[in-house]
Amino acid sequence: MRFDHAGVATDDAAALAATFGELLDATVAHEEEFGDLSVTFLDLGNGYFELLEPLPDAEGPVPDYLDREGPGIHHLALATDDVEAALSRARAAGVDLVDESPRPGAWGHDVAFLHPASTGGVLIEFVEH
Repeated sequence: MRFDHAGVATDDAAALAATFGELLDATVAHEEEFGDLSVTFLDLGNGYFELLEPLPDAEGPVPDYLDREGPGIHHLALATDDVEAALSRARAAGVDLVDESPRPGAWGHDVAFLHPASTGGVLIEFVEH
């Protein structure tokens, strides 16, 4: 596995993308609306920042996170060639899963999340590439 991206919850993805673009020379690699989110991936050269902005009247984990915590890092994602095998390894290690099996994620990837109660308070996402 390798680092893939940091998911960043924000109320204004365009402004944050402009800030990171200027500060880090990061370019927009991909943008889409996914579920109730506007998602922007910024290319950092060795991974991405995934900016997650809820659409108006959105409900779900990211709007809930913003209400509870405010803007900031929502999750860390690790790339894997086999998300099913990564989930099996997590189960064997006694890690609680958010997703028992992979589901569709942004940018057309299959993803699965690990429960932060089992991972030191960090929401971990496996992303199949």
